[in-house]
Amino acid sequence: MNVDRILSVKGRNVVSIEANRSLSEAARLLSERRIGAVVVVDGKQPVSGILSERDIVKAIAAYGAQALDEPVSRFMTGQVVTCTSRSSVNDLMELMTQQKFRHVPVVDGGQLVGIISIGDVVKQRVEEIEAESQAIKEYIATA
Repeated sequence: MNVDRILSVKGRNVVSIEANRSLSEAARLLSERRIGAVVVVDGKQPVSGILSERDIVKAIAAYGAQALDEPVSRFMTGQVVTCTSRSSVNDLMELMTQQKFRHVPVVDGGQLVGIISIGDVVKQRVEEIEAESQAIKEYIATA
């Protein structure tokens, strides 16, 4: 199973924000869209950073409420790990677990084409396990 399969079901819409926007704007966007991370874009490269809820919490813990007036670029993760639509879901699950992040932008041909969350990966894996279980039950019933 690969990332393209998840995107074909989930969709390819990616919520993004510019690096010069304020942290409070990013927090509002995350809240309104009910998502855990936003891709930071600059128009020059497909992904210039990623900002998660966790990044916002760390910023406020370190700098107080005034952090919300600072630009996203100050608190985003700049070295973003990406994958392609051909990436294996199992490889992605292992990468997310080892590196301890929950969102991976999908980049194909220099273009941002989607984002995969750990929830998307878990959902896909559960569906695979359920399908395997059903196939085994049907096999046993007809044997």
